[in-house]
Amino acid sequence: MNPNKALWEKGDFTRIAESMRESGEALIHRLGIEKGMKVLDLGCGDGTTAVPAAKLGADVLGVDIAQNLVEAGNRRAKEMGLTKCRFQEGDASNLHELKDQSFDLVVSIFGAMFAPKPHDVAKEIVRVTRPGGRIVMGNWIPGDPTLVAQILKISSAYTPPPPEGFISPMTWGIESNVIERFAGAAVPQEKITLVRDTYTFNYPSVPSELMAAFRKYYGPTMNAFDAAEKDGRATDLENELDALFNSHNQSPNKDATSIPATFLRVTVTL
Repeated sequence: MNPNKALWEKGDFTRIAESMRESGEALIHRLGIEKGMKVLDLGCGDGTTAVPAAKLGADVLGVDIAQNLVEAGNRRAKEMGLTKCRFQEGDASNLHELKDQSFDLVVSIFGAMFAPKPHDVAKEIVRVTRPGGRIVMGNWIPGDPTLVAQILKISSAYTPPPPEGFISPMTWGIESNVIERFAGAAVPQEKITLVRDTYTFNYPSVPSELMAAFRKYYGPTMNAFDAAEKDGRATDLENELDALFNSHNQSPNKDATSIPATFLRVTVTL
């Protein structure tokens, strides 16, 4: 099996996505989406950004490599009566089933960054976007002190080294890499805007409960705990992550969690 597919089907990212809904909707509302606009959401999960785009009247296709998330997204759309929001399986590095210049807007918030072959990802995203259209990516930033970058950094210290030739998804959070990858898809630098933005994880329980959800349902963290348990270091990993979640919580309510995380927001205008 494709290791990327196995990673994201391993857990149940819908449980994590519940903490991401508010920021996903807020981000979508800033993109100027209009009724009838054709939108592609790459690495869409169960629709954290696809669903609010459809609610604004867009014709939305969500593509994700994980079958369980595609099924969950289609269930959500059906339950909400969103007839122009559908989900299908696909790989962001090879969107062969999608026609050239099909979409007015391509969105990928913490999605396509995890696909292998980043240069192919950039070429495919550009290929399916119409001239005059836009691409918006949200990518975590390597070494950033905020939540998700630190989860991935801590987790990587407990897992075996990746196979030779592996390109870290975090490299999408480096501005020079973004520019180089889109240059390979014939996009000049002046068409690319790069800004730091904030995404907030909101959860109706204490930070330790959100950390437990990441341990149980988030593929990269699950893999880290699997490896740590074999080495007898699972308690160390749990303590590190628990301290991280608690120290970053900014909720004024002691029984709730609100953790901001910094990301690189990439906007490409074709």
